[in-house]
Order: sequence, then structure tokens, then C-alpha cells
Amino acid sequence: MTSKKKPISNWTGSKETYNKILLQIIDRWDKTEAKRYDPKFNCLTFKEWLKRGYQVRKGQKALKSYIFVELKDKDGEVIKKIIKPINLFYVRQVQKISKAETKNKIEKSK
Repeated sequence: MTSKKKPISNWTGSKETYNKILLQIIDRWDKTEAKRYDPKFNCLTFKEWLKRGYQVRKGQKALKSYIFVELKDKDGEVIKKIIKPINLFYVRQVQKISKAETKNKIEKSK
């Protein structure tokens, strides 16, 4: 799970969310594929994949997880933490697209 490259996702290291996605990968593919899972590099949101020149393949179903969002007051103090569902796609669910396609799809998603 460690790499010398700079992470491309903003995964914060939650063991619980790591395991949640890992189990879904095992269920959809197998344990061998699960060994390749690295939340910092190969499991991203739809928009994050698009920014990197990939699109989610037609018919693919998202891996379900969640993130904690901190609500802050005007002074920047955390007043509440809420759970927000998040849809992720594993590297096997995406395909490379051209720079022109990437630009077009990013424009459409705004």
C-alpha cells in the first residue's frame, strides 16, 4: 500500500473506508485484484478520473464509501462533522480518453 510517488487522491488513511472498498473489490473481482488496490492511486471519483484523462466505462457501478465533512463556524472552528456518501471507481472501471475528449467532458460536467 505504500508508494514513493505523490498520491493523486485525497484519501486520508481511514482503515474503515479502506476495508469497505477492499471488500467490494474482492466481491466484484477477486483477492488477487484486491492486492493491487491502493486508495491513494487507483480508486478515484468520477471527476478525479476525468481530470486525469480517463472516463468511467459505460455500465460500471460505483464502489460505495463515505467521507467526513467538517462544518466550521466563521472563526474556522469545527462545529460539526457529517458523513457524506461518496462514489468511487477502481482503475479497472475506467479507460483512457483523448485530451480533446477530456476537455469536452470536463466542460459538460460543470
